[in-house]
Amino acid sequence: MSSVKKIVLAYSGGLDTSIILKWLQEAYNAEVIAYIGDVGQGEETEPARVKALNTGASQAIVKDLREEFVRDFVFPTMRANAVYEGVYLLGTSVARPIIAKAQIDVLRETGADAVAHGATGKGNDQVRFELTCFALEPNVKIIAPWRDPKWTLDSREKMIAYAEKHNIPVPVSKAKPYSSDRNLLHISFEGGILEDPWNEPPEDMFQLSVSPLKAPDTPHYVEIDFEEGTPVAVDGKRMAPVELLETLNALGGAHGIGRVDLVENRFVGMKSRGVYETPGGTILYAAHRAVETLTMDREVMLQRDILSPKIAQLIYNGFWFSPEFEALMAFVNKSQETVTGTARLRLYKGNCDVVGRRAEKTLYDPKICTFEEDEGAYDQTDATGFIRLNALRLRARKNAGLF
Repeated sequence: MSSVKKIVLAYSGGLDTSIILKWLQEAYNAEVIAYIGDVGQGEETEPARVKALNTGASQAIVKDLREEFVRDFVFPTMRANAVYEGVYLLGTSVARPIIAKAQIDVLRETGADAVAHGATGKGNDQVRFELTCFALEPNVKIIAPWRDPKWTLDSREKMIAYAEKHNIPVPVSKAKPYSSDRNLLHISFEGGILEDPWNEPPEDMFQLSVSPLKAPDTPHYVEIDFEEGTPVAVDGKRMAPVELLETLNALGGAHGIGRVDLVENRFVGMKSRGVYETPGGTILYAAHRAVETLTMDREVMLQRDILSPKIAQLIYNGFWFSPEFEALMAFVNKSQETVTGTARLRLYKGNCDVVGRRAEKTLYDPKICTFEEDEGAYDQTDATGFIRLNALRLRARKNAGLF
């Protein structure tokens, strides 16, 4: 790393990256460019940009990634029905590849020698950032201070003391004894008081949703239109991706939708407790599945559903820009060509229930499935041979004394 003279740091303005910005200048005697990727953190990026310059950054570059994030990362993840370990909608995982992708863009634009990030050596983010960087820029130099032999600021107290020494303002609050990460899809909470998986999350921690116990006593109905698996309208109003997700976040949050509390398996091998709020995403997943039930062939759905956990694992582990992910998503995209229609959902006290679905080109035929007169659309006697053929191997097994 002796040749490193200019570094692009993925910067948020939080405790870690605020200190890392100054530390990189000292440890590497290098110019540091602060890069801020806006994926909908819910905060103004301008204060972070100014703070970076005041801390010594030679440049502070903000990239507005919100529309691309929702359109090209969130929606494809939903079309794949990708859910990690049954419940996690991958809010943090899916944001990392686009942030790292734009960081490589800044590296190229500025002619920098290396990129740096503030992820620790225990988490998943270090893997997600670096796999993306290597996939897009194979020979890139990456500086990960938490794994750097020069790094000695291995505690919160040491970091705060370093900040005070260098007059770096850092957000320190004992009122929130946990860490959080937010984007347009969700907000996550981990660490601190949440490290004991027996502790119930404090109610004042949540930011995107009201408690289901305090949600309105009247249910709210919402309709979502899809075209080839992509949501395009809410209650008949067409919306761009960011507006659509923000609209559903507000609706879902008002009714306590989308809270998840789980102990998950990190890629590095340890278990970790995370609490998530994903109101809009929860609604979208339910609505999307409802339209699929009308429009997707049974065997195609089965194959897609077999792939979904693997796709979720690849996203969680940081392999968005990998050949296997591209191949699996090609199947997903093909499967979504017929998924056009509308789902109606009822939001009520933390529950998101599908109560209706419709599609112009639907595989659901009332003439065939009706319990009433079917006018000859289905010959029930056909089922006799169907059942006997499927029972043939079972009968043979019994007759052979194998069961």
